[in-house]
Formats: sequence, C-alpha cells, structure tokens
Amino acid sequence: MARFSSRSARNRRRQTAGTLYLVGAVVVFAAVVFFLFRGDSSAPQEDLTDAGNTGPTAARESERATPRLAAEANPQLASVSPDVPAQATPQERPQETAQETPPQVPQPATVDRLAQSLPVTPANVASEPPADAGVDAAVADAMAMLQARPRQVIAARDKLNETLSLALTAQQRQAVKTQMARLSDEWLFGPAAFAGDTLCETYRVKPGDVLQVIGRRNNVPYEAIMEINNIRRPESLQAGKALKVIKGPFHAKVYRSTFTLDLYLRDTYVRSFKVGLGKPGYETPTGVWRVKEGGKHIKPTWTDPDTQRVYKANDPDYPLGSRWIALQGVSGAAKGRTGFAIHGTKSPEQIGMAGSRGCIRMYNGEAIQVYNLLFPLYSKVEVLD
Repeated sequence: MARFSSRSARNRRRQTAGTLYLVGAVVVFAAVVFFLFRGDSSAPQEDLTDAGNTGPTAARESERATPRLAAEANPQLASVSPDVPAQATPQERPQETAQETPPQVPQPATVDRLAQSLPVTPANVASEPPADAGVDAAVADAMAMLQARPRQVIAARDKLNETLSLALTAQQRQAVKTQMARLSDEWLFGPAAFAGDTLCETYRVKPGDVLQVIGRRNNVPYEAIMEINNIRRPESLQAGKALKVIKGPFHAKVYRSTFTLDLYLRDTYVRSFKVGLGKPGYETPTGVWRVKEGGKHIKPTWTDPDTQRVYKANDPDYPLGSRWIALQGVSGAAKGRTGFAIHGTKSPEQIGMAGSRGCIRMYNGEAIQVYNLLFPLYSKVEVLD
C-alpha cells in the first residue's frame, strides 16, 4: 500500500512539471509572436524593394531626423536663414548606395551648440554692413553746432558731409541726407554767405562786370547767381553791389537701383531728386558723363529716333518737358556715347520707373533747378548701379 502511494505521488509530480513546462513554452511562444507583430505594426511603410536594405533606408531616416532634432533643440532654426544652405530635395541628393555609412544623428547638446553658431537672418531682410561706431557721435556733434548761439551752419554741414563717408545703414544715410538738404536752403540757396565757407563767398561787383563772366569764372551757370541773389535781368547788375557767388562746379550721381539723382557742390552733398531711367533694352549706361558744351537747351526741337517724327516746343505732346541737358560719355560703359541727356518729361507718372530710351528724366520744376546748376564741360554725371 505504501509503495503504491509513493509511486502515485511521483506520478503526480511528473504530471505537474510537464504541465508547467508546457505552460511556460506557450507563454514564451506567445511573447515572441506578440513582439514580432508589434514590431511590424510600428515600422514605417517602405517600398518592398527596400526591405532588408539598411544602408539607404537608415540614411534617409537620419536625414529626415536631423532637421527635426535641430528645430526642437533650438527653435530659431525653424526659420530659414539665407546664410544656411537649404536641405537638398531627394532629386538633388547624390544617389545613395548600400555601402554608404548612415549619417550620425547629432545629440541635442551638439545640435544646440551648432545652431547657436549659425547666423539667423530673416529671409526678407537685406543684410547691411554694420554701422560705424562713430556715426551717432558725429551726428550729435553736428546737431549741437546747429543749436549753438550763433549757429555753426558751415561746421555742421561739413561734419554731416564727413559722416556720409562712414559705414552707415540705409536709415542713417537717409537721415543725414535729409538734414543736409534742409541746411542747403540756408547756406547755398539762401541770400547770405557764411564766414569760413569755402563753397560760397561774397563778391563786390566791379564796373564792367557781366553775370555770365562771373559765373564762368566760378564754373557755375549765371542763372544760379541770379536766382540766389534775386536778380530779375542780367543787364540790371550794378557796380558796387554785393553778390553771393557759388564756387563750383556742381556734380551728380545717379543710382539705377533707387532711381535717384544726388546733387553735389564739388564734394559736398546738396540734395536728392527722384528720376526716371532707361527701360529694358534701353538701359541708361553706367559710367561717367559730362555736360556737353553747347548742350543745354530750353525745350529744343527733337526728332524721335524710332518714328522720325519731329517735335517742336509748342506741340501739345512735346515729350522733353522743360529743359534738355545733353551728356557726353567719358568713361565706363558711357565712354564715347552721345544722344543721352537729363531732361524734363510729359509723363511725370514714370518718374521712379524704367520707361525712357536711356535718358534721365526729371520732374519739370526739378529739371530747371538742375539745369541752372550744372556747368558744361566741368560738371560730371556718374551713373552707378
């Protein structure tokens, strides 16, 4: 009886162990199946031809992961900088091979340091050279001179003019030019000559003096002397009269990119004018021009070179406006060229645009001002991009 009980116990233990082994095997098998199916369901859906090809697939995944990681590590990189090359599209990338080593994905700390070292500039903001550190101080000095008693107009003008040779932002340059244009109404176009001014002086008229000769001696048109001295007729000049005389010549710089003409007396900035320039195919040539001798006219007869129509001053559709200042090419692309001029216009809506056959168009009133200041042979007009 005892032997039977012992044998039954051993049988029961064998059955229990077998059951446990079976259950364990089932659990292990189920776990393997579970993880295999889980891995398949979370894997990115790729073309079957890439299955098992870890080189290209891993490389593409790494390329996609890198910019995401950089943007998360430093949000500034989310905006594209013109100084950072754009990521190549799939068509622009070189063909990948299975032997290529997948690029390493930077760790967040590494990406953060890299991102901080890159200049981030908004794509719609044009980069400018850094402003000179002395600009604000120079402008402040000039303003102090104008607020002093008595006002130091000439010293302030010269200080501001020196400032234009420094590295300025566009906003600073425009502010300096605006202030200098206001000052020109006082030191240049006003009736008084200031002590110490090397650009204007007082001249006492001698018997036999003629305005045209006085102007020629100073390389300025006599019309400018008449205007600033409020002289109605040249023949009314009287001996002993004190005249304010400008010591020229005047020059101009024309900027094609901004459709602007800047006027200078010698090397001193005076003021700016908006102009119209040559249209595509008739671009205003860059280079240095000079005012042609005998080339200044008031509404001259003009023949259209395309249609051969002859326009006279009293024609209702006369195209040249109030004045004509013929130019002669001296250097650059302008060298040896003729037929170009600064003139008025019957189409003021085209000022600030490219609409002429290459000439420099101005509003009619401003064309008269420039006509009265530029002197043949001595006044130069430089056209720049």
